Amino acid sequence: VRLVESGGGLVKPGTSLRVSCTTIGLDFENAAVAWFRQAPGKEREGVSVIRGDDGETYYVDSMSGRFTTSRDNAKNMVYLQITNLKPEDTAVYFCAASSPLTIKAGPPALWDYNFWGHGTQVTVSS
Repeated sequence: VRLVESGGGLVKPGTSLRVSCTTIGLDFENAAVAWFRQAPGKEREGVSVIRGDDGETYYVDSMSGRFTTSRDNAKNMVYLQITNLKPEDTAVYFCAASSPLTIKAGPPALWDYNFWGHGTQVTVSS
């Protein structure tokens, strides 16, 4: 199983960005895919979760409103749309999968996810 993130880059505050997670070899409908991020000098933190079977989503409270995760089962891809980007959103964004699907769409815990991508850098700066 491989997860490959893409779509990061240098963006200006107030703009929007969509990062993508391509899953290869993952039993997509028998998995939950989460987004995490890690800012410089900080611990990795959860952002969102989406289940591959029913599309149920969960967002960490501090991330609700500006972050939207979605999936394309035909392409085995998961997306994270971020709007009104702020400098504090600067981080490496990782997608991670938990499979087989045993967890609910709840607070993403690092230890629940057994497959990880290498991350994509998002830098928000004017």
